[in-house]
Amino acid sequence: MAGGVPVLTRASALNIAEYEGKLTWYVIIVALIASAGGLLFGYDIGITGGVEAFEEFQQKFFPDVYNAKHGPEAQASTDPYCTYNDQKLQVFTSSLFLAGLVSSLFAGHITRHFGRKITMIIAALWFLAGAGLNAGAQELWMLVLGRVFLGFGVGMANQVVPLYLSEMAPFKYRGGLNMLFQLAVTIGIIVAQLINYGVQDWSHGWRLSLGLAAVPAFVLLLGGILLPESPNSLIERGHLDRGRHVLERLRGTTNVHAEYNDIKEASDTAGQIKLRDSWKAMFTRPYSPMLVVTCMIAMLQQWTGINAIMFYVPVIFNSLGSSKKSSLLNTVIIGAVNVVSTFVSILSVDKFGRRFLFIEGGVQMASAQIVTGVVLAKEFGADNKLPHGTAIGVLVVICVFVAGFAWSWGPLGWLVPSEIQTLETRAAGMSAAVTINFLFSFVVGQAFLTMLCSMRWGVFIFFAAWVVLMTFFIWFFLPETKGVPVERIQVKFAKHWFWSKWMGPAAQDVINRDETRTATRKAGQMEGAAPYPAAPAGDMPPRTVTADVA
Repeated sequence: MAGGVPVLTRASALNIAEYEGKLTWYVIIVALIASAGGLLFGYDIGITGGVEAFEEFQQKFFPDVYNAKHGPEAQASTDPYCTYNDQKLQVFTSSLFLAGLVSSLFAGHITRHFGRKITMIIAALWFLAGAGLNAGAQELWMLVLGRVFLGFGVGMANQVVPLYLSEMAPFKYRGGLNMLFQLAVTIGIIVAQLINYGVQDWSHGWRLSLGLAAVPAFVLLLGGILLPESPNSLIERGHLDRGRHVLERLRGTTNVHAEYNDIKEASDTAGQIKLRDSWKAMFTRPYSPMLVVTCMIAMLQQWTGINAIMFYVPVIFNSLGSSKKSSLLNTVIIGAVNVVSTFVSILSVDKFGRRFLFIEGGVQMASAQIVTGVVLAKEFGADNKLPHGTAIGVLVVICVFVAGFAWSWGPLGWLVPSEIQTLETRAAGMSAAVTINFLFSFVVGQAFLTMLCSMRWGVFIFFAAWVVLMTFFIWFFLPETKGVPVERIQVKFAKHWFWSKWMGPAAQDVINRDETRTATRKAGQMEGAAPYPAAPAGDMPPRTVTADVA
């Protein structure tokens, strides 16, 4: 699913030993509050399908859907796979991502030039406006406009919160704290599903479900007001003394000289790189392999079919004959599997590597989708219902699919694109990743119910085919990035059997410069070493603590 944008952070091999920062309670509290941005995103994903299954909600906004399910001639005239095939219903679901795509294009500029706090505040205000409109909606246009406002908040929060978490955390805890955002997304999903289950029989229960998005929005708003600005942002914008003071408070020590100097040096370097130069560098031979892989992973993550499951799983089970209560309970079970499996990814990604999790997850997801499609083709009876035992089996298989996604393509779909971007291309590269991910989230959300109607059980085989394709893509075209310093990622591509040919003579230049740099380091002359492989926009300096995605 479209999740957060982890920003890879690193420190100088020379200075990291001098860092005295520790994991303080202050940092933990800051990270937990800031992660409310992930809760909001997950809540918006998880609430949608359940609310769409509420009969009162259907009657008020989507009467055609209600009549197709409950009208006097419903059973005789409507294919159950087509019950929810309504373009307006799909617009309600997918408009969030189209709006998120638009706001993400501007969020980077605001984050970089005005700070992380102000971006979080603006995102929270969009969320509050959207939650209020949705909860009080009397007409369909109010409902859709509320989703658009939520989408504006999603686009901004997805840009700023992972970056903020990365910059506030001590270096050696940065990866784990940064993944709090992805974990918060999964928790937000299951919280929304539990709320839907709890209010399913309430009059106007759907209003409460939609309106409770305001709770994490208030938390994010208070965080934006009360939490400190990140030291990186303060230093980057010239507030050096304030930046140092915040850094000392975060690290629990006044001896922050080494980290402060690294942040300042990185900020000075990043400030020289304009977005136009970043885009220009991406399309040159030394950097184009990373661009292709970034864009492919961002696109393919959505063609796993995960958002179709997360958006519409109550609708799917309801279409296949399950009661509303059973359908909503199934979403809670799937949400719980999603949360637990995300922990598996956190604990295993640096042990087994990115390629292993990608490939294992791909095999698992494809197998589960094929089984689901075959079972539906054979067992969906003439009475337009699945047998009870078969329905339970389908739920188990979908849980297997969700688990595979949650420890592979879910978090890795964001982690790997951030890892393979160099300093020159990170601004444009991560912007491209977010834009493409949101674009295809919109496409899948808008098209799935129509696809379910026209392809029936075959829609699961369709997504399985995409998963097989993307697994082969990882197998053949993604170098392993586990344990590889960011400044050497480009070398991995330069030595890759396919990308070395793609890069042409530039590949050997990259390798030669890396060998020279390694020899210089061994000779104890690192400070005077030449920059890493040259490209039209310049290249990554030896020391970088963080880079903006603006």
